[in-house]
Amino acid sequence: MNMVLSQPTPKKRHGFTLMETVIAIGVVAVLLTTFLAVFGPASAGIRKALSAQEAGRLTNSLERELSTLREGPDSSYDNAFHKAFEWIRDSGKEDKAVFLYNYRGDPNQIREDASLEPFALASGQSGRDFILQPAVRRLGDADQDFREDLERIEGRVYLVKMTQMIYDDAQDPVLVPGTHGEIKNMHSHDPVDNVVDYPGAVIAYTADFYALKSNKFDYIERLDLIDDNGDGDPDLLGKPLFSRNLGVRR
Repeated sequence: MNMVLSQPTPKKRHGFTLMETVIAIGVVAVLLTTFLAVFGPASAGIRKALSAQEAGRLTNSLERELSTLREGPDSSYDNAFHKAFEWIRDSGKEDKAVFLYNYRGDPNQIREDASLEPFALASGQSGRDFILQPAVRRLGDADQDFREDLERIEGRVYLVKMTQMIYDDAQDPVLVPGTHGEIKNMHSHDPVDNVVDYPGAVIAYTADFYALKSNKFDYIERLDLIDDNGDGDPDLLGKPLFSRNLGVRR
């Protein structure tokens, strides 16, 4: 009788050895480092591009507003330069602060001042049902329209503080920020209280843009712009997100 001896079945391996695990971790680390090195700067570039785009949009909206006279709110101004003179001078006053924002505007409903009525519905398609409308409002001029716009706001509300730039006293003078809340002769530095007495054809100014902590009108109309620490910025808002040197012409 022949006897058949069974061979022992080799045990199946489960998982990885310690050496294999160490090698795998090393490979993953190298790949991750390479990924971050390649795509990290690209992501930072995208963020910077978006920030630059937003800054450009806000700047363009402000420049356009200061060169436009609107029916109703701007009826007291003789011309757009008159409007710019007062807006720049008074932008640090709490009751005349200047704000910028985007809201959903209804292209079929146009106000007297040529701005769009807010889109009534909570949903809709941009470009078809509503237009993303940039707006610049000064507190106290058209507060009801301002309040209604904020009900359909997209993004944040920004405060802009403007300060005239004047020539310094150097032998080769350059433009520097003057005194906030005042308009002066750019060369002699004599105060000018009325746009009629302003001797130049241009008001150069620097615009500081601050992001607000709330988009609610109740917050905005009570916004405290006090600068107790004397650093030139409202204490509650801190440093501006960005600044731009601009100008308006007669």
